[in-house]
Amino acid sequence: MITAHRASILHFLADPDLVKQGNVALEACYQYFDDGLLITENGHVKAVGDAKALLATLNRDIKVHDHTNCLIMPGFIDTHIHYPQTEMIAAYGEQLLEWLEKYTFPTEEQFEDEDYARDIAERFLDELLRAGTTTALVFGTVHKASVDAFFKACETRDLRMIAGKVMMDSNAPDNLTDTPESSYIDSKALIEKWHNKGRLRYAVTPRFSPTCSEAQLQKAGQLLSEHSDVYMHTHLSENLNEVAWVKELFPERKNYLDTYDHAGLLGKRSVFAHCIHLDDDEWQRMSDSQSNIAFCPTSNLFLGSGFFHLSRAVKQNISVGLGTDVGGGTSFSMLQTLNEAYKVLQLRGEQLSPFKGLYLATLGGAKTLDMDDLIGNFVTGKEADFIVMDKASTPLMKFRMSKCKDLFEQLFVFSMLGDDRAIKETWSAGKMVHARDK
Repeated sequence: MITAHRASILHFLADPDLVKQGNVALEACYQYFDDGLLITENGHVKAVGDAKALLATLNRDIKVHDHTNCLIMPGFIDTHIHYPQTEMIAAYGEQLLEWLEKYTFPTEEQFEDEDYARDIAERFLDELLRAGTTTALVFGTVHKASVDAFFKACETRDLRMIAGKVMMDSNAPDNLTDTPESSYIDSKALIEKWHNKGRLRYAVTPRFSPTCSEAQLQKAGQLLSEHSDVYMHTHLSENLNEVAWVKELFPERKNYLDTYDHAGLLGKRSVFAHCIHLDDDEWQRMSDSQSNIAFCPTSNLFLGSGFFHLSRAVKQNISVGLGTDVGGGTSFSMLQTLNEAYKVLQLRGEQLSPFKGLYLATLGGAKTLDMDDLIGNFVTGKEADFIVMDKASTPLMKFRMSKCKDLFEQLFVFSMLGDDRAIKETWSAGKMVHARDK
């Protein structure tokens, strides 16, 4: 049950933004071994370090996987994605609210059929693993069967995943709505069935305030109060028309975030996707409540929603992870997501270093999901979820890497030129779950 993997190895120990604050040196935020060895035992990290030193400690019968010209990193963590939207990725030409009506709702109507949902779940997981993502916070549909199908597919592969049934009783097609009571009953049953079963966890999932009545949001809060260790996953302030609509629907609330806060939905395990158009009070309340943000640059660009203010989140000490937001996002690849994030922040007048970007995709995502005690880096005892990235995955990548002068430049090239082709292997709990070349 012991395996060893030899390659260049990188993992993060702290947020690189601590360097800007003058608290630590950059080298204290990560460990890099040019010729490294990762040793796993029974699905967990046993040791990581210099290959020559660690090889001397291994028994001769232990197989060493030699990943020449590759970089090993922790598996990527996607903090916001919709598995039912896999089949409608790259749907043309609308902004958020129109896109939901034209594409999303008709697609999600099919997920009442658990067999259909299981087929899409399997395809979805294939794509995640091909992209090197080993953990994700996932939307189902309003149908209880959609979440059963997803968790069954994850259980078979022994993946560390979080998901939940959409709660939606307003401003949506009749065959996609539930009621506050039925939503509570179905969600509670799913929590009891799946939360903390193996490597799976549950997220209470109101779609967003425009499709939830006050009573529905209160039922979501009731679920959180009765199950203190589950997650809360929703959308917040993605699109200006959406923000204006929330003001019309909830005139008694002081802002969009307050529609959730009033129902008790903020907290350490609450993840809000987007958060592009927050006002000062919302930023402060997010910080005070220890709530978290999923930064989704690809979908924000694709749907014309706006540019996330990462430096403001850092200033407010709010945990941020990256989200692909498929199918508003156009790629499952976290490397492609970093590509878009860099450009979004350039337009904000900010820079995203490859160290910060890959931190967000690994340990930063784990912190956002309150899972950094389990995943996100190679500290001894953590779960052995990792990826093997090929420095010569394409002719252009190979050529560009040959011109790199240091690790910083190599990581930036991965972030700009990388996609699923760069992921040579994906390992979950110490077992290979994707091999590009097999």
